[in-house]
Amino acid sequence: QLQFVESGGGLVQPGGSLRLSCAASGFTLDDYAIRWFRQAPGKAREGVSCISSDGGSTDYADSVKGRFTISRDGARNTVYLQMNSLKPEDTAVYYCAATHSCSRYVSMPEYNFWGQGTQVTVSS
Repeated sequence: QLQFVESGGGLVQPGGSLRLSCAASGFTLDDYAIRWFRQAPGKAREGVSCISSDGGSTDYADSVKGRFTISRDGARNTVYLQMNSLKPEDTAVYYCAATHSCSRYVSMPEYNFWGQGTQVTVSS
């Protein structure tokens, strides 16, 4: 089955850090841009960060700029999201998905290989 497997979530106090992993299963990441999304209860899914297929370009939502860092490791076929200075409003289920570019004009149907997500809870 072609999908991502997300991991690394958990419960963390405000100000803490987590590193999320997004491992590809059944395919190689090399040809895809990868975007992290998150969805909080009762809210729409939102894009958090994207990395281009060659790793040379990244983007971040304004709400996470300066706190989150996206990276990719071709040898491990995995994309990471380092999250620092976490806030309660970062609480959500985090997902990753593949597409052809990090353009903001990419629509949701153009994302593929969704995984089950990993829960991040920021609370004292």
